[in-house]
This record gives sequence, structure tokens and C-alpha cells, in this order.
Amino acid sequence: MKSLILAEKPSVGRDIAEALNIRGKKKGYFENDKYIVTWALGHLVTNATPEQYDKAWREWKLEDLPILPKHMKSVVIPKTKHQFNTVKTLIKQSNVKEIIIATDAGREGELVARLILDKVNNKKPIKRLWVSSVTKKAIQQGFKRLKDGRQFNSLYQAALARSEADWIVGINATRALTTKYDAQLSLGRVQTPTIQLVQARQNEINQFKPRAFYTLKAEIEGHRFDCMTPKSVDRRETLEELQQQLKGKKGKVITVKSKNKKSYPLPLFSLTDLQQAAYQRYRFSAKETLNTLQNLYERHKVVTYPRSDSNYLTTDMIDTFQERLKAVMTTELKPHAKSLLSQNFGKQHKTVNDSKVSDHHAIIPTEVRVNLNQLSERERKLYMMVAERFVENLLPPEQFKQVQVTVEIDSKQFTYQDKVVQEKGYKRVREEEVSTTKDSFRFIEGQPVQPTIFDIKEHFTSAPEYFNEGTLLKAMENPQKYIQVKDKKHADTLKKSGGIGTVATRADIIDKLFNMNAITANDGKIKVTNKGKQILQLAPSQLTSPIMTAEWEDKLTRIERGEYQAGHFMKEMRSFTKAVVSEIKSSEQKYKHDNLTSTECPTCGKFMIKVKTKNGQMLMCSDPSCKTKKNVQKKTNARCPNCKKRMTLFGRGKSAVYRCVCGHSETQAQMDQRLKHKKSDRVSKREMKKYMNNDEELKNNPFADALKNLKL
Repeated sequence: MKSLILAEKPSVGRDIAEALNIRGKKKGYFENDKYIVTWALGHLVTNATPEQYDKAWREWKLEDLPILPKHMKSVVIPKTKHQFNTVKTLIKQSNVKEIIIATDAGREGELVARLILDKVNNKKPIKRLWVSSVTKKAIQQGFKRLKDGRQFNSLYQAALARSEADWIVGINATRALTTKYDAQLSLGRVQTPTIQLVQARQNEINQFKPRAFYTLKAEIEGHRFDCMTPKSVDRRETLEELQQQLKGKKGKVITVKSKNKKSYPLPLFSLTDLQQAAYQRYRFSAKETLNTLQNLYERHKVVTYPRSDSNYLTTDMIDTFQERLKAVMTTELKPHAKSLLSQNFGKQHKTVNDSKVSDHHAIIPTEVRVNLNQLSERERKLYMMVAERFVENLLPPEQFKQVQVTVEIDSKQFTYQDKVVQEKGYKRVREEEVSTTKDSFRFIEGQPVQPTIFDIKEHFTSAPEYFNEGTLLKAMENPQKYIQVKDKKHADTLKKSGGIGTVATRADIIDKLFNMNAITANDGKIKVTNKGKQILQLAPSQLTSPIMTAEWEDKLTRIERGEYQAGHFMKEMRSFTKAVVSEIKSSEQKYKHDNLTSTECPTCGKFMIKVKTKNGQMLMCSDPSCKTKKNVQKKTNARCPNCKKRMTLFGRGKSAVYRCVCGHSETQAQMDQRLKHKKSDRVSKREMKKYMNNDEELKNNPFADALKNLKL
């Protein structure tokens, strides 16, 4: 008898097969005398579409809403049906005694596997592989401690409830708003509150009025002392009077305080923290960071599971620190890692806290030695961020002496602070960021001093900053810090639930809002578009509230723990959906396209609207049911031969033109010719087919435009 192992992706299936020495390769699976390893291709089973319940629901009609099927159905995804049939056949085999779920260790991974097992009506026992990395050693250890699959029934119920609730609320709210206002408008239980979060910050900035305030400084023996009495005033005249009063007067040192202090590195990375740091340092979008991190985890196996909301490790990981340090010694971190190899790390280490780790620990390097030359530039940067943070947390703290000198001049106190570094500690890892300090002055209590300059400085209170992709992620995680919450209970709910969305979905939500033109970013500053503002005005208020979304997330978490019934949650979602649709139907508000053009749709004849995308602009039919799109312009990776900047593509096909900001332009034929003679750009027929068949590869790809008319 054999055990069937179900992985989430082919690459992980291959890793498991290698780790367990399963050599027999078949179409869609590996097999030996003990195991069969197969895989999903992401999801193989998904929620049925409205028309798969009732053909009448194919058309979007306001009178058909709400669409609330009595029983939710799942369907096999047609595109990957061949692999589903392979998995189904293997599950049904008489020599298969049990199923081992080896999909990602989380809510969505559980959903991927369980939907497949439910679809084939599996009755065989289930076990669960639960690992945080897909290295050979981690897989082998994970198989030695497989868990009973029944322990994860509640996790599956939460995942299924989340999926079905999003379907019910999203389908009905989006169809209601779209058909009511004859515009492509989308609502969701996470995306709409996220727009509201951005709008709240935007309102705060727009309503802000800067206030001037003034401070006084005195220069004494080459050092700038801040006046503490008063520290600041609203009227310049007050300090000017004080300035005249103190002019020419001597002072006296009344205290010299010296205190030894320590500073510690920032905690280990959770996904949100890493996304925020990667945006700040390299301007990586949240989605770019997640995708790159997934590659480092899945393909290169050099970092642990990415979708983590924890900053801590568990006690059973302490014994692995030495191996992980050896793994980073192939980088410039070698001298720091080497200095730590002889150390013993105890259970009291600040990175270890079992109570603060739920499903997954913080993101750290695995024990696989990294070869930076095999990583892309983006992968190298992210890996080094993770490795640096790990090493920093194992190094001793920075030790410094903080000196504070207080001088009194005519009963007014002035202070000066200096920091004298004694031991750099963890800051040795990134020495360029360690500020050098001076200890060149010696003040003694009772010492007379003569101020040379009294200087008045004008300051202004500053408005809060616009969200960027990094800070918006943090705001979604802690919305109570960014919006006014009158009820303390609601604030506690937001904090307890971990905000809106999950660590695994927030990047996708932000990306979706950009794509639907609800938000836009200029110089990294995220603002709500006119379309986004109208969505907030037209949407029922309950659906725009972060508080309601947080309450839903809290209930889903309680379902995971077995503290709340999924059936009860779904009843609430159905009732909520009915109320939302009813409110939209009865609304008398209007929607106004601010991007309507005079171009007629070639399909239905209605006017088209101009929509901004991440890579340019396109025209879309204003009738949501018509779905006709036309490219107007988009940024490509084709470089200008003069200034080397990326060129913008206008039009399609043979009439397309590439233009650069420097004034250079080329026709499609000229671009084809240039690429043809560029040896490094020649690609094989197989590679061209890959580019032509993969929509994701085509985005922003210089070959896409050159090869799109080529029939293979």
C-alpha cells in the first residue's frame, strides 16, 4: 500500500520526490514502492460562476440580485482539468491507503488541497505535512512528524468560509453597483475599506493647516544647545525679547549626566515588515516583494515560508542557528556570521517567543548555502535584507554612552546631547549607517561658559505623509492608528484581528486597486482617483468600514480555532449581502465618468473611457457588458538607442510606433529590424512560444511587441 502526497505546485512536488528518493517519473506524478507524489497547479477546483448555477445569471441584471445559491458549488477549472483527472485517478487507486496534504502550510494551502479531495469525494485518511521551508532536510524532518489531517478541519472551514463569503459579497455588490450605474465598478469586503483608508489619509492632508513655531539655540564652545525653558513658542517676538535679555550674559554648567545605553536591531521580518522595508530601500512594490520572496522560498530554497505575520522564532529552532549562519557565509556577511558560530544561543534569546508564533515563524535564511550569482538582482537584494536582519539579531546590541549637558543662562536652561559609541555591536553589519560621534568636549559641573550666538529658528508643523505601498500595508495591518475609531471596542477588534485583509492577500488587494483605477501613485504617493471616490460615495457605508472587515477577519480566525461556527458566519454574510444589494437598488445617486472620450467602441458603438494602467493607458468600452479594450500607450522595456531610456508604445500591430521622451521614435518595422540584428536578443522558437503563451511574461517585455504578429 502507498501514501499519496499532494503538493501545491510541480516544483514543490519535485522537491518532495527528491527528498524522499522517489525516482519513478510519470506524467503528472512521481512514484516508488512507498509513495506517489502529485500536485495541483495552484488551484484545480474553484467556486462556480453564477451562470454555472443558472444560465439566466450569465447576463448582469439588477433585478436578478442578490444571487444567493442555496448550496455553494465548486467546479474543476477547465484549463487544468488534465491534472485534476490525474490527481483524481491516483486518489481512487486501490493501492493508495492515505492522502498526505503537502500544500502550503496556511489557510489558502489547506483550501487548495481540501477542495480537490472534496470534489473527488475522498474517504481515505488524511495526514498533513506542515513545514516552513522546502529544503531537503526540512521535508525529511516534516515527514517524521506528520500530523493528523483532522487537526486542520477548522482551518479548512475558515478558508472555505472566507472564499465563499468573498464570492457572495463581491459578486453581488459588484454586479449591483455596475448595473445600477452602467459603469465598471467593483466592491469587496477588503478592497473597499482599503480605498477608504487611503481617502481618510488624503482628507487629513487636505484639511491640514501648518502652524508656525519657534525655537532658540545657543552656541557654546562649538556645540549647539537647545533652549528648554521655553522649549518652543508660537510667537517669534517672545524669543526675540529673550534673545536680547540673554545677549552678552555668561552661563554656568549645572549638570553633566552620562548614561550607558544599548540599542537593539529591529525585529526579524514578517512579510508586511519586509514589504515595507523593501519599498523604503529599493522601491519594490508589495506584489514584487511577495513574488520575489516566493521564488527565493520555492525555487532557490534559501528563505523560509514568506506569508508570515510573526517577528519571532520558536524554541525548537535554536539548534538550527549554526547551520543558517553557515549558509550566509557565502555572502559579505561571512565575518559577522563566523564570529557567531562558536556561540551558544539559549531559549531566552530575544528572537525566540513561542507565544508570538501562530502558523509560521519570522522570515529567516534556511540552511541552504546561497549562491548569489544564481539569483536575479531583485532576489539578491531581498535575500540580503533577510540575511542581514537575521545576523543582526544574533549579534550583541550597540553600546554607547549618552551624555547630556545642561547650562543655565540667566535662569534659562539650555541642553546638549551627544552619543559616544563604545561597541558597534549589530551595527557592524551595515557600518555605513553607523553615525560617527565625537567625544572632543569636556564640560564640568560648575564650569562658567560664554555663549557666542543666540539663534532663533522658525519651524512649521507638518502634515501627515501620503501612503506609499510600504506604509499602506502597515496601515492595513493597524488601521486603528490611521482612522478615528470612536468606540474602544472597535479599536480593540481592529488590533486583535490583525487589521483588514491578511498578510498573504494585502499585496494582491493593493495591486487590484491600482488595476481597477481606484487608486493611483505619483512619485510613490498613493491617492484615491475620482473613480475611487465615487465608489466610496456609491457603496453602502458598511462595506467601506475597516471595522466591519476586521470583525469578519476576527470571526474567520475564531473559526480556525474552533471557537465559531462557519455556518453561522455564512448566514451573516448572506444577510449582509441582501442589505447591501437593497441599499444599492434604492439609491438615487449618479455616477459620472471623468475619463469619457469621443472614441466610439468598435464593438457596440458606445463611447470609450481612458484608463490609466501601471504601464501606460488604454481605452475601454463604457458599457461594462461589452469588455472591449484598445491599447493607447504603454511603457515597454525596449530601450532608446540614444538616451537608453524605456520607450513608450503607441498603437498596435504594424502601425505601432515607439517614442522616447528625448524625441526619438521608431516604427514597429524599425524596431523589429533592430531586434533582429541584435544578437543578444535572438531567442529560440521554444522561447518565443513561451513569451507568446504567457500573459505575465508579455507584460513589460521588449519581445512582446516585436513578436506579437508572428505565428508559430
